[in-house]
Amino acid sequence: LLKQALAKEAEWSQQVPGYQRDMQRSGRTPLSPLERSLYKLMAERELNNWAAGQDAGAPELPEDDGSDGNNGLPMQLLSLDSMGKVQQVGGDKSGNDEALSANMVTQPCVTGLPSNVLVPGLGATPIRKDAVIVIIRHGKTEHNKLGLFTGWEDAPLAKDGVEEAKQAGRLLRAHGFEFDVVYTSWLTRAIETAWYVMDEMDCVWLPIIKTWRLNERMYGKLTGLSKLMVKQRHGEKQFKAWRRGYDTPPPKVSSFSQHYPGNDRRYQSGIKDVRYSLRESLIRSIESGRPTIARKLPKTESLKDCMDRTIPFFTEKIVPEAIGKGKRVLISSSENAIRGLLMHLCDIPQDKITGLEIPNGLPIIFDLRSKCVKLLDDGTGRDPLETYNFGSAASYLFRPCQNEDGSPDEECTIQLLDDDSDLSGSWLGSGISAEDQASLDAIKQGTVN
Repeated sequence: LLKQALAKEAEWSQQVPGYQRDMQRSGRTPLSPLERSLYKLMAERELNNWAAGQDAGAPELPEDDGSDGNNGLPMQLLSLDSMGKVQQVGGDKSGNDEALSANMVTQPCVTGLPSNVLVPGLGATPIRKDAVIVIIRHGKTEHNKLGLFTGWEDAPLAKDGVEEAKQAGRLLRAHGFEFDVVYTSWLTRAIETAWYVMDEMDCVWLPIIKTWRLNERMYGKLTGLSKLMVKQRHGEKQFKAWRRGYDTPPPKVSSFSQHYPGNDRRYQSGIKDVRYSLRESLIRSIESGRPTIARKLPKTESLKDCMDRTIPFFTEKIVPEAIGKGKRVLISSSENAIRGLLMHLCDIPQDKITGLEIPNGLPIIFDLRSKCVKLLDDGTGRDPLETYNFGSAASYLFRPCQNEDGSPDEECTIQLLDDDSDLSGSWLGSGISAEDQASLDAIKQGTVN
């Protein structure tokens, strides 16, 4: 069906006047024939489903945003029973029961909006001065929306991906964040995300350090292919091994593939910290007709391979050059590179890291004092674990935030009340007093001057 769609695409391109012009994206980069064909297939499928009455009773399939969505299973949350023991809430309780660590929590630490944002006229938002690490996955691309393996393919942000990045910048600014340095990969989607965040924060003048070591995982021959097609062609088991296996790389691309980094001038001339390859040098010398030295660039990567370049860059460059000097750091990168950073920062087990999902465009705050991950209240009152998919390893990411003396971190001021509570579904300060509650009620009723 895809081959037929591509053939039809080529036919229309030749026979319909102005077809190429009309099919341009609203941005600077046109849709590729593959993307246009996939969009048409999606539209045709949706139309067929509607005509057959599928949407009358059948559940809708979730949009593939480039993540597994916890493999279709409910998110596994943890809570403490009356004896203080960890128990599973929801999710699939069948199967193998694992020993659950008592330092896992059901709710992430959510930092409340500053009072001046909630109540106008209270002055400017206090600026955060302490060193901090803010990590953000790039906004959505067309490849994410279509369920394609992207890897080192340089897909730009989609329209809604741009808005995700802008919203992240507005949220960080509302919470009083400022940065001293920005790190990003060599991929356009990560660079654009950093730009839009910085623009919203009025700090586009900040130094941006770009490195290929923060690039997404290199998917080899899977690059640019539909995930659904790969699953159908190679089977569920092989698909999961390539996509979610920790140390199983996809098939390699050839030295002459358009997806091989050695054929991209940014990697040909820009990478200086990788050894030379005798084989690649011989191939390039024959190809160019003159002696040429070429480096050994990745033709495919497992998740482990990706982390083996990402984590050392963090520990050997970012830590001594920025964090160790008390700087406030923003890192804009891709999902698998971020998995490596969070695995290192949060001590997530190797066998669990593949189950961690990173939402697009969401600022993830790593507090260097309490050594924990925090999220920012966006003022909507939504439960972040219901709004965003962090995968089956969410409980390993969100651990208790405590000060050095063991006391609870005072920034974790937001908690979602249970459904049995009188204020079900609302956000409330942790441990609020009756007097404070009366004041809040008065404000809501407009009785306070």
